[in-house]
Amino acid sequence: MPMMNRRLLMLGAAALTTKAVAPWRASMAQTPAGPFTLPPLPYAPNANEAAIDAMTMEIHHARHHGAQVAGLNTAVQNQPQLAAMQLDELLMRLSQVPEAIRTAVRNNGGGHANHSMFWEIMGGQGGEPAGDLKAAIDRDLGGMEKFRTDFNAGGMRVFGSGWVFVTVTPAGALAITTRPGQDTPLMDGARVLMGNDVWEHAYYLRYQNRRADYLASWWNVLNWEKIAARYAAARDGTLRV
Repeated sequence: MPMMNRRLLMLGAAALTTKAVAPWRASMAQTPAGPFTLPPLPYAPNANEAAIDAMTMEIHHARHHGAQVAGLNTAVQNQPQLAAMQLDELLMRLSQVPEAIRTAVRNNGGGHANHSMFWEIMGGQGGEPAGDLKAAIDRDLGGMEKFRTDFNAGGMRVFGSGWVFVTVTPAGALAITTRPGQDTPLMDGARVLMGNDVWEHAYYLRYQNRRADYLASWWNVLNWEKIAARYAAARDGTLRV
Protein backbone atom coordinates (compact mmCIF):
# COMPACT_ATOMS: atom_id res chain seq x y z
CA MET A 1 0.00 0.00 0.00
CA PRO A 2 1.48 3.44 -0.90
CA MET A 3 2.83 5.41 2.03
CA MET A 4 0.29 8.25 1.71
CA ASN A 5 -2.66 5.86 1.60
CA ARG A 6 -1.41 4.15 4.75
CA ARG A 7 -1.08 7.54 6.44
CA LEU A 8 -4.62 8.58 5.55
CA LEU A 9 -5.98 5.22 6.70
CA MET A 10 -4.27 5.67 10.04
CA LEU A 11 -5.61 9.23 10.36
CA GLY A 12 -9.12 8.05 9.62
CA ALA A 13 -8.92 5.26 12.17
CA ALA A 14 -7.60 7.68 14.75
CA ALA A 15 -10.46 10.08 14.07
CA LEU A 16 -13.07 7.38 14.62
CA THR A 17 -11.43 6.37 17.89
CA THR A 18 -11.16 9.96 19.05
CA LYS A 19 -14.86 10.66 18.52
CA ALA A 20 -15.82 7.88 20.93
CA VAL A 21 -14.96 10.23 23.82
CA ALA A 22 -15.35 13.99 24.20
CA PRO A 23 -13.08 14.73 21.21
CA TRP A 24 -10.54 17.28 22.40
CA ARG A 25 -10.35 15.67 25.86
CA ALA A 26 -9.95 12.06 24.71
CA SER A 27 -6.20 11.84 25.10
CA MET A 28 -6.29 13.37 28.58
CA ALA A 29 -7.83 10.16 29.89
CA GLN A 30 -5.68 7.85 27.75
CA THR A 31 -2.19 9.31 28.20
CA PRO A 32 -0.26 7.28 30.81
CA ALA A 33 0.45 9.02 34.10
CA GLY A 34 3.82 10.67 34.41
CA PRO A 35 5.56 13.96 35.14
CA PHE A 36 4.56 15.41 31.76
CA THR A 37 0.93 15.97 30.82
CA LEU A 38 -0.98 16.83 27.67
CA PRO A 39 -2.37 20.37 27.96
CA PRO A 40 -6.02 20.64 26.92
CA LEU A 41 -6.86 22.67 23.87
CA PRO A 42 -7.76 26.17 25.07
CA TYR A 43 -10.68 26.25 22.61
CA ALA A 44 -13.00 23.86 20.78
CA PRO A 45 -11.47 21.92 17.85
CA ASN A 46 -13.46 23.94 15.32
CA ALA A 47 -12.14 27.28 16.60
CA ASN A 48 -9.49 27.39 13.87
CA GLU A 49 -11.73 26.49 10.92
CA ALA A 50 -10.48 29.56 9.04
CA ALA A 51 -7.23 27.62 8.57
CA ILE A 52 -7.44 24.15 10.15
CA ASP A 53 -10.43 21.79 10.17
CA ALA A 54 -11.77 20.35 13.42
CA MET A 55 -10.88 16.74 12.57
CA THR A 56 -7.25 17.68 11.99
CA MET A 57 -7.20 19.54 15.29
CA GLU A 58 -8.66 16.56 17.15
CA ILE A 59 -6.28 14.03 15.63
CA HIS A 60 -3.26 16.30 15.91
CA HIS A 61 -3.84 17.14 19.56
CA ALA A 62 -5.20 13.91 20.98
CA ARG A 63 -3.19 11.40 18.95
CA HIS A 64 0.02 12.99 17.75
CA HIS A 65 0.72 15.26 20.71
CA GLY A 66 -0.76 12.75 23.13
CA ALA A 67 1.59 10.04 21.85
CA GLN A 68 4.57 12.34 22.32
CA VAL A 69 3.65 13.03 25.94
CA ALA A 70 3.28 9.29 26.54
CA GLY A 71 6.60 8.60 24.80
CA LEU A 72 8.39 11.23 26.89
CA ASN A 73 6.97 9.82 30.13
CA THR A 74 8.09 6.34 29.11
CA ALA A 75 11.57 7.58 28.27
CA VAL A 76 12.15 9.20 31.69
CA GLN A 77 10.25 6.70 33.84
CA ASN A 78 13.49 5.28 35.32
CA GLN A 79 15.28 8.63 35.41
CA PRO A 80 14.00 10.55 38.46
CA GLN A 81 16.41 13.45 37.96
CA LEU A 82 15.19 13.98 34.40
CA ALA A 83 11.56 13.48 35.35
CA ALA A 84 11.89 16.26 37.94
CA MET A 85 13.07 18.80 35.36
CA GLN A 86 10.93 21.40 33.67
CA LEU A 87 10.45 20.56 29.98
CA ASP A 88 12.51 23.49 28.72
CA GLU A 89 15.34 22.66 31.11
CA LEU A 90 15.34 19.05 29.94
CA LEU A 91 15.58 20.08 26.29
CA MET A 92 18.28 22.66 26.95
CA ARG A 93 20.34 19.92 28.64
CA LEU A 94 19.71 17.31 25.98
CA SER A 95 23.42 16.51 25.64
CA GLN A 96 23.40 15.38 29.29
CA VAL A 97 20.53 12.92 28.78
CA PRO A 98 21.72 9.28 28.73
CA GLU A 99 22.41 8.20 25.17
CA ALA A 100 20.04 5.23 25.43
CA ILE A 101 17.01 7.54 25.77
CA ARG A 102 18.33 10.74 24.18
CA THR A 103 16.60 10.25 20.84
CA ALA A 104 13.28 9.47 22.54
CA VAL A 105 13.58 12.57 24.72
CA ARG A 106 14.61 14.68 21.73
CA ASN A 107 11.71 13.59 19.54
CA ASN A 108 8.97 13.35 22.16
CA GLY A 109 10.12 16.19 24.38
CA GLY A 110 10.64 18.46 21.40
CA GLY A 111 7.22 17.55 20.06
CA HIS A 112 5.63 18.20 23.46
CA ALA A 113 7.21 21.66 23.69
CA ASN A 114 6.46 22.58 20.08
CA HIS A 115 2.82 21.54 20.21
CA SER A 116 2.19 23.13 23.62
CA MET A 117 3.30 26.45 22.11
CA PHE A 118 1.35 25.80 18.89
CA TRP A 119 -2.05 25.36 20.57
CA GLU A 120 -1.48 28.41 22.76
CA ILE A 121 -0.92 30.91 19.96
CA MET A 122 -3.96 29.98 17.86
CA GLY A 123 -7.70 30.36 18.42
CA GLY A 124 -7.69 34.02 17.42
CA GLN A 125 -8.90 36.14 14.52
CA GLY A 126 -5.58 36.93 12.89
CA GLY A 127 -4.93 40.55 12.07
CA GLU A 128 -1.76 42.20 13.34
CA PRO A 129 -0.06 42.74 16.70
CA ALA A 130 0.29 46.05 18.46
CA GLY A 131 2.56 47.72 20.97
CA ASP A 132 6.01 46.38 21.79
CA LEU A 133 5.59 43.25 19.70
CA LYS A 134 4.71 45.21 16.57
CA ALA A 135 7.68 47.50 17.18
CA ALA A 136 9.98 44.48 17.46
CA ILE A 137 8.59 42.98 14.23
CA ASP A 138 9.11 46.28 12.43
CA ARG A 139 12.65 46.59 13.79
CA ASP A 140 13.93 43.02 13.41
CA LEU A 141 11.76 41.42 10.71
CA GLY A 142 11.09 44.32 8.36
CA GLY A 143 7.40 44.83 9.17
CA MET A 144 4.42 42.50 8.96
CA GLU A 145 4.30 42.00 5.21
CA LYS A 146 7.98 41.05 4.97
CA PHE A 147 7.66 38.98 8.15
CA ARG A 148 4.80 36.91 6.73
CA THR A 149 6.59 36.46 3.41
CA ASP A 150 9.87 35.38 5.02
CA PHE A 151 8.17 33.16 7.60
CA ASN A 152 6.10 31.36 4.96
CA ALA A 153 9.18 30.97 2.76
CA GLY A 154 10.98 29.39 5.71
CA GLY A 155 8.11 26.96 6.15
CA MET A 156 8.27 26.04 2.47
CA ARG A 157 12.02 25.39 2.67
CA VAL A 158 11.62 22.75 5.38
CA PHE A 159 12.30 19.47 3.59
CA GLY A 160 9.85 16.81 4.71
CA SER A 161 8.72 17.32 8.30
CA GLY A 162 9.60 20.15 10.63
CA TRP A 163 8.75 23.57 12.01
CA VAL A 164 9.29 27.25 11.24
CA PHE A 165 9.79 29.45 14.32
CA VAL A 166 10.34 32.96 15.54
CA THR A 167 12.88 33.05 18.34
CA VAL A 168 13.08 35.80 20.95
CA THR A 169 15.99 36.90 23.13
CA PRO A 170 15.72 38.32 26.67
CA ALA A 171 16.32 41.73 25.10
CA GLY A 172 13.32 41.19 22.81
CA ALA A 173 15.17 40.61 19.53
CA LEU A 174 13.34 38.43 17.00
CA ALA A 175 14.60 36.06 14.29
CA ILE A 176 13.06 33.47 11.97
CA THR A 177 14.51 29.97 12.01
CA THR A 178 13.53 26.42 11.04
CA ARG A 179 14.13 23.00 12.55
CA PRO A 180 13.66 19.45 11.21
CA GLY A 181 11.46 16.83 12.82
CA GLN A 182 10.40 17.85 16.31
CA ASP A 183 13.56 19.76 17.11
CA THR A 184 13.10 23.08 18.88
CA PRO A 185 15.32 26.16 19.32
CA LEU A 186 15.20 25.33 23.03
CA MET A 187 17.77 22.63 22.26
CA ASP A 188 20.16 25.44 21.27
CA GLY A 189 19.32 27.58 24.29
CA ALA A 190 16.93 29.92 22.43
CA ARG A 191 13.38 30.82 23.43
CA VAL A 192 10.45 30.43 21.04
CA LEU A 193 7.99 33.26 20.52
CA MET A 194 5.80 31.43 18.00
CA GLY A 195 5.97 28.75 15.33
CA ASN A 196 4.05 26.77 12.75
CA ASP A 197 4.00 23.00 12.32
CA VAL A 198 4.69 21.93 8.72
CA TRP A 199 4.45 18.19 9.27
CA GLU A 200 1.86 16.81 6.83
CA HIS A 201 -0.40 15.68 9.67
CA ALA A 202 -0.90 19.36 10.54
CA TYR A 203 -2.62 20.17 7.26
CA TYR A 204 -3.04 17.21 4.89
CA LEU A 205 -6.75 16.49 5.35
CA ARG A 206 -7.71 19.93 4.03
CA TYR A 207 -4.74 21.00 1.92
CA GLN A 208 -3.21 17.71 0.73
CA ASN A 209 0.22 18.69 -0.66
CA ARG A 210 -0.56 22.43 -0.78
CA ARG A 211 1.65 23.49 2.09
CA ALA A 212 1.83 27.06 0.78
CA ASP A 213 -1.95 27.43 1.08
CA TYR A 214 -1.85 26.14 4.65
CA LEU A 215 0.95 28.54 5.58
CA ALA A 216 -0.97 31.47 4.10
CA SER A 217 -4.25 30.56 5.85
CA TRP A 218 -2.64 29.97 9.24
CA TRP A 219 -2.20 33.70 9.89
CA ASN A 220 -6.01 34.01 10.03
CA VAL A 221 -6.24 32.09 13.31
CA LEU A 222 -3.34 33.59 15.26
CA ASN A 223 -4.08 35.06 18.66
CA TRP A 224 -1.82 38.10 18.80
CA GLU A 225 -2.71 38.84 22.42
CA LYS A 226 -1.31 35.44 23.42
CA ILE A 227 1.79 35.96 21.30
CA ALA A 228 2.29 39.41 22.82
CA ALA A 229 2.03 37.85 26.28
CA ARG A 230 4.75 35.37 25.29
CA TYR A 231 6.88 38.27 24.08
CA ALA A 232 6.49 40.06 27.41
CA ALA A 233 7.29 36.84 29.29
CA ALA A 234 10.46 36.33 27.25
CA ARG A 235 11.65 39.81 28.18
CA ASP A 236 10.75 39.18 31.83
CA GLY A 237 12.60 35.87 31.84
CA THR A 238 9.47 33.84 32.60
CA LEU A 239 8.76 32.24 29.18
CA ARG A 240 9.20 28.46 29.30
CA VAL A 241 8.03 26.56 26.20
